[in-house]
Order: sequence, then structure tokens, then C-alpha cells
Amino acid sequence: MKKTSKISQVRNIGIIAHIDAGKTTVTERILFYTGRSHKMGEVHDGEAVMDWMPDEQERGITITSAVTTCQWKGADIHIIDTPGHVDFTIEVERALRVLDGAVGVFCAVGGVEPQSETVWRQADKYRVPKIAFVNKLDRIGADFFGTVEQMQEKLHADPLILQLPVGQEDSFRGVIDLVHMKQIVWQDNTLGATFVVDEIPESERESAELHREHLLEKLAEVDDAIMEAYLSDAPGNLISPDQMLSAIRKATVSLKLTPVLCGSALKNKGIQPLLDAVVSFLPSPLDVPPVKGVHPETGETVAFPPDEKAPLSALIFKVAIMEGRKLSFVRIYSGRLVSGRDVYNPGRGIKEKPARILLMHANKKERIEEAGAGNIVGVVGLKESSTGETLCTKDHPVLLERIEFYEPVISVAVEPKTHSDQERLDQILDKFLMEDPTLRVQKDEETGQTLLSGMGELHLDVIISRMDREFNAHVNVGKPQVVYRESIESPAEASAVFDKEVGGQRHFGEVRLKLKPLPRGSGNHFTAAVSEETIPPAYVSVIEKAVMESFFSGVFMGYPVVDVEAVLIGGACKESLDSELAFTVSASMACKDALSRGNPFLLEPIMAVEVLVPEGYMGEVIGDLNARNGKIEAIRPKTGYQVIRAIVPLAHMFGYSTSLRSATQGRGTFTMHFSHFDRRQ
Repeated sequence: MKKTSKISQVRNIGIIAHIDAGKTTVTERILFYTGRSHKMGEVHDGEAVMDWMPDEQERGITITSAVTTCQWKGADIHIIDTPGHVDFTIEVERALRVLDGAVGVFCAVGGVEPQSETVWRQADKYRVPKIAFVNKLDRIGADFFGTVEQMQEKLHADPLILQLPVGQEDSFRGVIDLVHMKQIVWQDNTLGATFVVDEIPESERESAELHREHLLEKLAEVDDAIMEAYLSDAPGNLISPDQMLSAIRKATVSLKLTPVLCGSALKNKGIQPLLDAVVSFLPSPLDVPPVKGVHPETGETVAFPPDEKAPLSALIFKVAIMEGRKLSFVRIYSGRLVSGRDVYNPGRGIKEKPARILLMHANKKERIEEAGAGNIVGVVGLKESSTGETLCTKDHPVLLERIEFYEPVISVAVEPKTHSDQERLDQILDKFLMEDPTLRVQKDEETGQTLLSGMGELHLDVIISRMDREFNAHVNVGKPQVVYRESIESPAEASAVFDKEVGGQRHFGEVRLKLKPLPRGSGNHFTAAVSEETIPPAYVSVIEKAVMESFFSGVFMGYPVVDVEAVLIGGACKESLDSELAFTVSASMACKDALSRGNPFLLEPIMAVEVLVPEGYMGEVIGDLNARNGKIEAIRPKTGYQVIRAIVPLAHMFGYSTSLRSATQGRGTFTMHFSHFDRRQ
């Protein structure tokens, strides 16, 4: 693809939604209508361009964020198609960190589902402007206005309806454009490539005029020019479509309103107006505030405007191993990234040399020599740098905000089937760790087992499948185990002295600590309440580090300790004998002793579960959730189904999909995501 547009014509967008809302199908249609691909790939056939991994094609779900670039009406659109399954939520988090806008896809039947809420909140956290696309309007039970209401209730969004559906369920055939007051109907025999724009029929006109009035009222609330025209004696239809489009763009970019469009991606209806909306309403890199970071030496905040002539600032938001090579996905915020020219990683204090810069189209690559501000590219040759790290120039160093990662909640033991696999296993796991920051690997010293921890059963299942498929490494897998946490019930004090000769030199250090329990979710904290005469400041940081490292492994069952405050309340040192070694060891001993005195207990991960069940099976499903120590929080009706919301300990949810299928003759479905840690009952 030739470079065509200025930075004002670049759109970096993500497609975000709950699993099975139709994100990948929407993306496939976008690629077809923009001419990027010449055949529509279908998810259910395992032929979607963006779901290129064999595991994605077999399961019919998106597992990794895929990046592609296409053009529409003079704009370059960089698209990241993100997963909808909660186990791969880090992929959404990484994408939203570097995107300027997002398209939220909602199923018109399912409405706003749990993972839709999660990804919407992630987008809100990074202040990403959004467009909503209500999909699957051809399905039985589709409810456009019900979905819009749920957006208000569950997402606290302020939806701005720009289109109305023409027909519903089987008879859905097009949309009414409320800005231009036209009807758009798609031709079924052309794969949706052609459509007819016509006058609104009389039967739909009253409804269209009413909703256009609502549209103008909402715009008047956020735009002074529209307000002035709306309140004047001139009738509302004198407000031109161009004025409205300009006001909608401002309200979208400023996060005041969320434009809502509708269609059916699978039936090829509604995608071209969605592309128009992406270009018209979502921001270019120039419309969002300049990226800010911290100068690694002075600590002062520095901003980098989206200008190709400015110093380089770029963020690695994802690392993938493709064809055996490390490929870094980079968002360039300012300056230019040039193949073969050194860049600086201030987090590690090292220079790197990008060997090749690639324009990505899912797993296909197109080599380019350089890329400028606003672009998302793949880079080969960054040997040391990893996810969440910054690339810049040595003369203008900056540390951009790091990406937050989630803690795993489930573990399995993996062991190689043959001796030849043993040597390769560690190397293969290192590659997966480089790709996925939510994975953890640790060796159990007592059993010699390798423990692999992740975000859920599906997450770990996919990793093990990829080991076999991509690396031909065969492993035996143990039953899933819950990753617990530990905390303490009551305050406790302890002291420890280290007074020994090591390497021909005597070392002395005494530390007295007090540990206090904190409310759930507070994290761990350290405070020093001693004078400089008691313990020199140079050793306080050594003690803090030792205490925080001690929290990695508790005394109760060896799980990480959370929600505890450690206060350094005393100690002693002897001139010429005190050392970092002495204070590290004594702090660690005192911390472990205080933990054991503080009545330690286990915290277990609690999952928020939503079950969609036919009415006739309600009693059995609720009984099963109660038997799993679940607490029913809400039950609400949906056409022909009931939606049960509950919180259930993760330890009791293993194998639930099989139980639910048996209880509902295969008609029940469920989703779950991590809610919080709570005391194990």
C-alpha cells in the first residue's frame, strides 16, 4: 500500500466487544469494502483474515489482536481487531493504550454483555473516543432500542442515535440516516457492495422526524452553534448536515457523546456508513492531546506533539513470535522511525537497531523503509526491548506510561513427555512470556514441577495447544489449580538480628517490623518510622526491598501476600559492621516471623458469572450455582431466556460448561470474569 495521507487523515482504531458480538465479521467486511481483501472471510468457516492462527480458526474466536491497514475516502485506517474473551483481556488493554478511537460492537440480541462492559471501561480509562455499532439486527429477538438503553444503564454512556433500522429480524434490509434524512437499502445479490439511497417512505417518516429532533436536542446541549440555530425561529431542518457532522465530531472526540449506528455485518448491511463515521467522527492523532511522559533523569513531565519533525517517541505495545522471529508492534507518537537507524530504550538504558519496519495485514507483512508519527507498524530487530517499553532518541529521552498488566488466577503443572522436550520447554516458555505479560512460569522447588499460570482455563489451553502446534513440544498437563493470595487478620510485630561472619567479614543488622492488615484491594505498603540515628537512610530502602520481596511468598501456603502495611519501627546497627546483606536478611526474617504471628489466611479469586438459561431450566441451574458456593445477585428476563448474575469462587467453577450443557440440554451459555479476592470459606 502506498503512503497517501497526511497525519490528519490517519485513524488508529480498535474493534472492541464481548465474545461473539461480531467484531471480526465487522472487520472482515471493512477489509472487503475498502479493497484490502478480495474475498470475505467468515469466522464460522475458519477463513477470517484477521483470525489467522490455527487455534483461532478452529475455535471460531479471536485470541490475539491482529493489526491491519486499509484506506477509505482518502484516510488511512489502522485497525486492531481485539479478542472478546475475558481470558485475553490484556490484548484489549494493550491495544487501547495506543489507539485514538474505538468501535464498540454490540449484539442486538444479547445487548450489553459482561465483557462489553469490561472493554468499554478499559477504553474510558485511556479516554478513547468511541462509536457504537449495534450488530445482528437480522437475528430473531433483535432489539435496537433495548441495546441503546442498556448502553445508558450499564456503560453510563450518552448514546447519540444517528441511524434507525429499516425492518427488523428477518425483514431487516437497511437503515435511515437521521443526519441526511435518507433511507439506505442494501442489495443482497452484490454482497452488500451496492446500496440504494432514497427518500424515507411515509410509513417511517414520523418516527425518523421524531428521532432527528432528539438528535438535534442532544447536539444543541453540547454545541453552541447548533443551540443558536435550534432555538432561533428557523425550523430545525435548516441546520445543515455539514453543521451536524462537525458538531457530532467535536462531541465524540471530547467524549461527550457516543454516535450509535446499526446493521448486520454477516448480511453485509451497514458497514459503509460505519466506515464513513470512522473517518468523520473518530480523531486523527492531531485531535488527541500530545502524548506525555517522564524524563528519566529529571523526572519532569515532557510532551511530544504528533509531528514527524519532532523527536522520536514510540511505545512497544505488543511482542509476538512470528515464523520464529521476535516481532515488536510499535505505535509511533512523534518523529520518524527509520530502518537501520539506532533508537534508545530509556527504561533499560540501551540502544536498539530496527532491522526492518513492516506494515502489517494480520500475519502478512509489507516492508517499508521508515514510518512517521501516527503510524502503527511491526519492527524486527529489537532484541532486548519488550512490551510496554519506550523507544526514543538519546538526546530527547522519555519514559511513556507503562501498560498495566493483570495478575493470573489459575495454574497448571506442565512437564515434558520426553527427555528431548525437557531442554526445549524452558526456551519455548520464555518465548511465550515475551509475548504475553499475563503468563507466569515458576518452578516448584519441592516437586520440581513447572507451574504455568494464566487468566483462565481457555488461556492456558491455547498456550499448551500452541506449544504442540508451533514448536512440536509435547507436554503432560496437570489439573488446573487456583492461584490464591494470602493476608493477615491481626497486627503483629517481630524483630530479627543478623550477626554472622560471611567471607571473612562480620556483618550485623537488626530490624523490628510491625505488620498491619489493610482493606481488600489496597495493595502492600511500606513506611519507615525510625530516626536516621537508629537506621541510616541508605539501609531503609534495602529493608523496604527485602520486605516487599518477602511478600512474594507467604508463610501460610507460599502464595503472594496482599493488603498488608509494613512499618519499620526499630532496629540497630554497629558502625563498620552494618551492611546491606545484614539488613536484607534480618528484614526478610522479621517479615516472615511477623506474618506467621498475624493469623495468616487464604484469599481466593471470586468470579462474576452471567448465565443465559431457558426459563424451563432455571431451578436446576440456580441449584447448581448454590451448590458451588455461588451467591445469586440478580435475575432478569430476556426474550425466552433468563439472565442469572452471580458471584462464585473460581475453585468451584472448573468443569462448569459441561454441567451447564447437561442441565440445559446444551441450550444454556455462560461467561465469567475475575471480580475480586475474598477470604476463603
